[in-house]
Amino acid sequence: MTDLALETLRFPVGKFKADPNADMAAMIDQIAAAPANLAKLAERMTPAQLATPYRPGGWTAAQVVNHVADSHMNAYIRTRFALVEDNFTVKPYDENVWAGLVDAKSTDVAPSLSILKGLHARWVTLLRTVTPEQFQRPLLHPERGPMTLHTLIQLYAWHGRHHAGHLASILK
Repeated sequence: MTDLALETLRFPVGKFKADPNADMAAMIDQIAAAPANLAKLAERMTPAQLATPYRPGGWTAAQVVNHVADSHMNAYIRTRFALVEDNFTVKPYDENVWAGLVDAKSTDVAPSLSILKGLHARWVTLLRTVTPEQFQRPLLHPERGPMTLHTLIQLYAWHGRHHAGHLASILK
């Protein structure tokens, strides 16, 4: 497999790039759509496909779905902290270690899909009340550096599309 093919499998929607002029309503709409998009893809998969990595050395489809639930739970909490704490510092976690835990390896992704549906309903309800000024609230991500809530929300809108692309590549 060529380096370009591997890069395409790794980043099926391209690498994340923050846009200072991003339309936050569109980003929130993408976050709102993510659970249904992931469910639509995961529900078409056979157990063998759910146990298939999306690229050599990558996670299985099930680990991807379970990771999105883990990641977006963290993102929701980070959003809430950023809204109520000045200069909030994100608590990072090792996503590869989390993806290796038994519940993250389970090919029964129904619990994670249920988590995402309820979680995103609450997250979107909150995000639709955030003012332009609040989107500029700063936070510090120890691995990514200083950012604003504006950038964080763009990151997670991208993140849902990114991992849906991984699932779609297995279905091809």
